[in-house]
Amino acid sequence: MSQQAQPTPRPAAAAAEPETPHLDFEGTTPYEDYVRADVLTHLQHTLSDDPGEMVFLVTTQVMELWFTVIVHEWETAARALRADDVPVATAALKRSVRELEALNASWKPLGQLTPAQFNSYRGALGEGSGFQSAMYRRLEFLLGEKSASMLVPHRGAPRAHAELEKALHEPSLYDEVLRLLARRGHAIPDAVLHRDVSLRYEPREEVEAVWTALYRGDADAEAARLGEALTDVAELVWRWRNDHLVATRRAMGAKAGTGGSAGVAWLEKRAQKNVFPELWTARSHV
Repeated sequence: MSQQAQPTPRPAAAAAEPETPHLDFEGTTPYEDYVRADVLTHLQHTLSDDPGEMVFLVTTQVMELWFTVIVHEWETAARALRADDVPVATAALKRSVRELEALNASWKPLGQLTPAQFNSYRGALGEGSGFQSAMYRRLEFLLGEKSASMLVPHRGAPRAHAELEKALHEPSLYDEVLRLLARRGHAIPDAVLHRDVSLRYEPREEVEAVWTALYRGDADAEAARLGEALTDVAELVWRWRNDHLVATRRAMGAKAGTGGSAGVAWLEKRAQKNVFPELWTARSHV
């Protein structure tokens, strides 16, 4: 019995080749023009022969970039609050929460340094210390941690000094929140609304009472949601300070810090302070 001839199978259609990216540019690439990667990746100039210094230097530079982003977010939030635009302010604060989480994760490469490892390149820092960071100081000023003396280290850098002086005399993020609450009829004292904003913010029972009332009310109200966004920020700032403290204690114990600071003792004092204090104390009365 003859078999019927079977048709010859056609070859499967060849998978479409991916399009070749555009490779030929005159000068630098558009990516480089936007990101400036060549600048960023050539800013590392180590001063010791220890291979561990590179991760310390890069991690510190990454922290500076995160400070810059977070300052941008909080300044955006402050402008929005002045314009009574709470949704824009809250959105900026929520973005900064994710950015603070990334900033805090920057301690991971440094968090387990032994004293011997840190000492192998500590001398390269000379009198350099994190408290000399102008961008971190702007971040602290936005939180209400004002101190005119902290401008002194930056007298030799006119742009940084001018930016810090401007930030010193502008209302902090929390000042703008309290002014917004006052415009909405909440009993924020005149002494708070008209205080010298170049001084560190000090907590007041009357402000605590306002937050207590807000938290006893509708949890979905705009002001209550704003308060929770601020609390998220405050919690992560506290975690940043504590992670800094632990990493420093592990790397150098109780020795004096670089730049003449008291090292761990200074950081312990900072870690005990709450940002936006009445948001925390009000919870005891709800």
